[in-house]
Amino acid sequence: MKWRRPTWKTVFGVAVATFLIVVIGLNFVGSEKHVLQTPAHAYGIRDATFERVVGSLLGPPIVQGNHVETLVNGDEIFPSMLEAIRSAEHTIDFETYIYWSCETGRSFANAIAERAKAGVQAHVLLDWVGSQSMDDDALALMRDAGARVEIYHPLRWYTLARLNNRTHRKLLVVDGRIGFTGGVGIADEWTGHAQDPSHWRDTHFRVEGPVVAQMQAAFEDNWIKVTGEVNHEPHYFPAIEPRAGGVDAQMFLSSPAGGSENMEIMYLLAIAAAEHSILLEAAYFIPDDRTVEALLQARRRGVRVDVIVPGPVNDAKVTRYASRNQWGMLLSAGVSIHEYQPTMFHCKVLVVDGYFTSVGSTNFDERSFRLNDEASLNVFDPAFAARQAELFEQDLARSRTYSLQDWQARSMKERLYESVASWVSSQL
Repeated sequence: MKWRRPTWKTVFGVAVATFLIVVIGLNFVGSEKHVLQTPAHAYGIRDATFERVVGSLLGPPIVQGNHVETLVNGDEIFPSMLEAIRSAEHTIDFETYIYWSCETGRSFANAIAERAKAGVQAHVLLDWVGSQSMDDDALALMRDAGARVEIYHPLRWYTLARLNNRTHRKLLVVDGRIGFTGGVGIADEWTGHAQDPSHWRDTHFRVEGPVVAQMQAAFEDNWIKVTGEVNHEPHYFPAIEPRAGGVDAQMFLSSPAGGSENMEIMYLLAIAAAEHSILLEAAYFIPDDRTVEALLQARRRGVRVDVIVPGPVNDAKVTRYASRNQWGMLLSAGVSIHEYQPTMFHCKVLVVDGYFTSVGSTNFDERSFRLNDEASLNVFDPAFAARQAELFEQDLARSRTYSLQDWQARSMKERLYESVASWVSSQL
């Protein structure tokens, strides 16, 4: 058979197909996994070794003298954040994943615009995926007032290889002195007090003290990536004296651009150090093999392990299916899993042995551990941990315990859905 030169259409088609395959591969093949085995129990969570490892091996140093206020649900969270914005004298730095078109979004845009008009340097960093439904008028309002609004990894030809890397961080820093982090996005779903299925359950945190400088640095980390600008003036990093009676804390970061595995390692080390109890509130709970093994090892040491996850009111059903696919081993080992009943449960809180608490944007899944930019505030203090444990018990009272018998009685349809969902669990 005589060879024929390919037509330009064929060549173009192959080139396009190859390009798409490469882009998909770059975005959906997980990052290289450096953690090959689960850390063993070598010290307790209150042992000074744990703090040295977390502060030296993985993250920024742990700083003393901080005040962290717990804000429960939108009725407490949004007024506190808006009050801080309206009180800004020099700088507002705001990074978030979710910013939807809604009354809450307009309130934040108005508050930021008002201070920008007054001469406050306002920087807003929004994730391209999470802010897709944002009101264009809100964007224009802030920009017209003088605020800088930037989008993280928008759809551009030069960002195609990074489209699957989203900023999931929730950070607000005002005047370099007041910081906020936690689970909330800017949407009406977070308003109220979790009173019905339309109003979500979540927790956020207001922070003062030296650790706010680390929160400021966390914002600058992505601002530099997007704009190339370095904000280093004194108003961004003022001198902050430790507060008497304050807590030890650190702002812990992870990103595929550097240290993507650090967040998972930190979680694994905290679980490995547990000797009495692990309380986990997880909006999206899809542990990989290493974290499953870490929880199983904790149970073999006699550690109480309780996990609260979303129940029937769920914003991502596929995530619920992918999660349940792995529950058999955990339930058999005595891990207690509870499904929150009244509304969508969006909390992200880990409490170990009534001493170490990690809160922030990080979900207990591979997307948070390897694909997203995340930020978590680690607090080393028994009183703060006790407050989170108190909230955990309140949430537990509104949850239904999911038993091993429930898991074994799943229908064939549910098992099929769970099996299919597990195929894409690294992307959820």
